[in-house]
Amino acid sequence: MSSTYALVLAGGAGTRFWPASRSRRPKQLLPLVGAAPLLLETVRRVLPLCGGWDRVLVGTGRHLAAPTAQILPDLPPSGLLAEPVPRNTAPCIAWAAARVARVHPDAVVMVLPSDHHIGDVAQFRKALALAVDAAATGVITTIGIKPTHPETGFGYIELAPDKAAPAPSAVAVRRFVEKPDRARAEAFLAGGQHLWNAGMFFFRAGDMMAALRKHQPELAEGVTALAEAAGTDGEAAALDRIFPALPSVSIDFGLMEHLDELAVIPGDFGWSDLGSWQSAWELAPHDRAGNSAPAGTVFVDARDNHVVDLRAPGAKKRVVALVGVEDLVVVETDDALLVVPRERAQDVKHVVEALKARGDGELT
Repeated sequence: MSSTYALVLAGGAGTRFWPASRSRRPKQLLPLVGAAPLLLETVRRVLPLCGGWDRVLVGTGRHLAAPTAQILPDLPPSGLLAEPVPRNTAPCIAWAAARVARVHPDAVVMVLPSDHHIGDVAQFRKALALAVDAAATGVITTIGIKPTHPETGFGYIELAPDKAAPAPSAVAVRRFVEKPDRARAEAFLAGGQHLWNAGMFFFRAGDMMAALRKHQPELAEGVTALAEAAGTDGEAAALDRIFPALPSVSIDFGLMEHLDELAVIPGDFGWSDLGSWQSAWELAPHDRAGNSAPAGTVFVDARDNHVVDLRAPGAKKRVVALVGVEDLVVVETDDALLVVPRERAQDVKHVVEALKARGDGELT
């Protein structure tokens, strides 16, 4: 598909994966599931749909530009959109849309998070192809994940099956729903009319720019100026001047919730947002007692634990032993040790906050 681009969003901090994920080497740059960094796995999955590295854009922070480029050596320098300051998702997506619209306004842009896990790559690519086809008809499209449990940590997409399908294989969207409480999440699961919002969006570049001019005119004006400066001697200065002044808003809140027509492709391809060490344990291989750990770890009357050794290669071998405990996460690095109940894995982000508050920012 020579007219399809991919924008991979890779600017997150990944604080729930401390001490592995740090501000200078966050979650998406780590091989948390499998041998390759999550970002590289994401790009490899979508390359067949966009036809080559010249159709790949990666949005990240300026402080992550060097390690990102190191992980993606085939990415042209022009494909790295390095934000001088964080401004949420809408500015980066708008910036990419403006860049593509200048050369190919009818091209479809796929927007994908860099730090998710996909269990069935073939089914994932089929869903992406359907979303690209839907977006090519002129309707902005998303992919929603069929829920498997009443999750309270995700936003939801409410279907509108009573409305005419805006594109083949797609369903009309009624609205986006913020993260629900437990009772509401259970109702969503039982009702069958809600999908998890996985943050994947598909649109023709020209359609996105038209929508931004209508709903986010200040943002549209700013990224148009950035696109016009691309490749010129004044590009760096324009970026430093314009980007920090752009509205800091998510694409969901700033645009998607205001659209009159939006399509969704229901997806079921073994998706995980890899939101915490709990997710990593769920995806890891386990022994008969449910433990996941490096070879040599000793378990005595211990069940359902997740042990991770992230010390530098060549570090002196140390035996880790767990006795009479269950449902723990134990993560060891060269300068930190984390022990947390799996059910509290979401709270690891508070360790980062505490370290910063006491002046130990170098550990974050």
